[in-house]
Amino acid sequence: MPRCVPFQLPLPLTRSLEGVGGNIRMARLRRRLPMSIVAERAGISRVTLSKVEHGDASVTMGAYASVLFALGLDGDLPQLAKDDSLGRMLDDARVEMRQRIRLPRRHTPGSPS
Repeated sequence: MPRCVPFQLPLPLTRSLEGVGGNIRMARLRRRLPMSIVAERAGISRVTLSKVEHGDASVTMGAYASVLFALGLDGDLPQLAKDDSLGRMLDDARVEMRQRIRLPRRHTPGSPS
C-alpha cells in the first residue's frame, strides 16, 4: 500500500502563516491573557491555540477566526482578500460579458396562471 505524503505549503505561504500566528501571540501577550483563557473564550484547546500562534497550516480557518474574536481582533477578518487587484484587472480585461437571457414562462395546462 502506498504511503500518503503530507501536503507541503509553498514557503512564502508558510512564512505568512507563521507571521499571522506571531501577531496573534503578541496580541494575546499585550493583553496579558493566558493561553487557557483565550483558548476557552475561542472554544478551542490550548494545543490548538499553540498551533495557531505558531502558524500551523493544519488548523482550520475557523480556529484562527475564533481566536481573533476572543482577542477582539475579528474586525480585521473582512480585510482578508479585500484588495483583489488581479481579479479586478482580469474582470476589466473581459471584452464581452455573456448575459443570460430569460425566456418567458411557458403555460402548461392545469397549472395556475
